[in-house]
Amino acid sequence: MFGAASLLQAQDNTGPQAQNSTVAELVDAPGISARADADVPPPNAGSITGTVTDAYGDIVPGAVVDVDPSNGGARKSQVANDSGYFAVQGLVPNVAYKVTVNAPGFDPWIAPPVTLQAGQYFEVTGIKLKLSAAVTSVTVRSDPLEIATEQVQIEEKQRVLGFVPNFYVVYDSEDAVPLSAKLKFQMAYKVSVDPVSIFGAAFLAAMNQAGDTPNFQQGWKGYGQRFGAAYTDGVTDIMFGGAILPALLHQDPRYFYQGTGSTASRLRHALQNPFVCKGDNGHWQPNYSSMGGDLISSAISNAYYPASNRGAAFTFEGFAVSTGTREISSVLQEFVLRKLTSSSKRP
Repeated sequence: MFGAASLLQAQDNTGPQAQNSTVAELVDAPGISARADADVPPPNAGSITGTVTDAYGDIVPGAVVDVDPSNGGARKSQVANDSGYFAVQGLVPNVAYKVTVNAPGFDPWIAPPVTLQAGQYFEVTGIKLKLSAAVTSVTVRSDPLEIATEQVQIEEKQRVLGFVPNFYVVYDSEDAVPLSAKLKFQMAYKVSVDPVSIFGAAFLAAMNQAGDTPNFQQGWKGYGQRFGAAYTDGVTDIMFGGAILPALLHQDPRYFYQGTGSTASRLRHALQNPFVCKGDNGHWQPNYSSMGGDLISSAISNAYYPASNRGAAFTFEGFAVSTGTREISSVLQEFVLRKLTSSSKRP
């Protein structure tokens, strides 16, 4: 510092332009530039970017990303944003960097060393945080109702293609716990009032209108009647088969995704879903809730369908259609929908 001050004093009589030139040279000199502005990025600096997700592919906002240079330089850290994205900039080229990602409840994730070229933007891929064993052990000792509530919160965010509700499926079967009666009614209500469920009933009514079934009149009045019938069919089915009977019979109304094993075993698991369910005691048992819900919903439709579409034959026909539809849905759950289902931030 004393040498720099002496040089500045020696240039005092050379004029402002000479002083500015000398100061610029001093700022660019090694040792002085760091003290003048330590935050100035080095020439041709590089960047390391990435997106933090968990083992399910869901984003993990708020994760802390540490980038440590191998040359003993200062660590750079950044917090992932709400989309799980981070971008650590101002990195010196030709230096190996160690990238470490930490988030509460997850094991640390470490990337292979990254060496940047001059001006390179390097994206770290495959960041998938795993739940730490410590968190898992604490969760097991928690109140079962609290665990069930958290699991339902996750399931109520599951949507196919980002918008179609896919609440009634459990992808992590080993850790699933029984639902309380309140949670069963909560799930049934949310499916019933979901905008996609209402739009689905409107679309089905349009198809029935084109096919002139049930035997309501044509025109807007007939369309309204078909919409009311389609929506009521869905609501009664989900309320009886997904809430009322499961609460009374202590059965779980959800589909438990198998995901492993031979294709034949997975297909058998899916096709038997309308007839076999898991009880709240954890044992497999006849699915009285699903079959009873389909039958009750079909029977109730006699109250609002035209006289020509009522009777025992129509009741059992409706029961058969609902059960067949449920089988198709289960097969799609097992083999297709898992890849198309996304979830919002996990609790």
